[in-house]
Amino acid sequence: MSHLIEIRDLYKIYAQSAEPVHALDGVSVSIDKGEFVAIMGASGSGKSTMLNILGCLDTPTSGTYLLDGVEVAGRSRKELAHIRNGKLGFVFQNFNLLPRTTAIENVELPDLYMGRLTRRARRRRALELLKRVGLGGRGTHTPAQLSGGQQQRVAIARALMNKPPVLFADEPTGNLDTKSSIEIMELFTELSKEGITIVMVTHEDDIAAYATRHLLMKDGHLVSDDGRTAAP
Repeated sequence: MSHLIEIRDLYKIYAQSAEPVHALDGVSVSIDKGEFVAIMGASGSGKSTMLNILGCLDTPTSGTYLLDGVEVAGRSRKELAHIRNGKLGFVFQNFNLLPRTTAIENVELPDLYMGRLTRRARRRRALELLKRVGLGGRGTHTPAQLSGGQQQRVAIARALMNKPPVLFADEPTGNLDTKSSIEIMELFTELSKEGITIVMVTHEDDIAAYATRHLLMKDGHLVSDDGRTAAP
């Protein structure tokens, strides 16, 4: 059985100074459908670089990256954008919602780029997703009329618009209070149980505890995977 995500001997080297920086130094890992994975590590450990490459926001210097059995490491920017829009969903610390656009219009955005649905079908799916995240009555609200936790729920609904098999979350609770953080993590847990793969970067142990698997990065290496020592 093939893995949903599989990277082998992944390197990302930045040559911006006299001495090259190995942000990723030969990382190999596989992730299966429905897993809820937390990537952890100190600042500069390589966790954000790995998330960006897995999310097709950046490309590795060398190595292989199979996404749903398809090699994506050497794709062009245009091809990567198509993969992102069609197969991946993103949730960011700062929500990244359009400020003058309603919640339902924000949720509709991914399909506006892909053009898969009719206008009516797009609106129907956006409404269903807002209900799914507990905001069925807030569709006409703009981000300024929503709390931080509600804005993040809109962002999650938006990330689900194109039915991606994978959600990438970069410090998704970083700007939220404790109550909102718990609600967002419980929502992620539900989505994982429904078969959506979630890969999340966090530096908070209590947030990482919601994940079912934990990858620890250090100096560009994957040093542990659920407590099992990983080869550098």
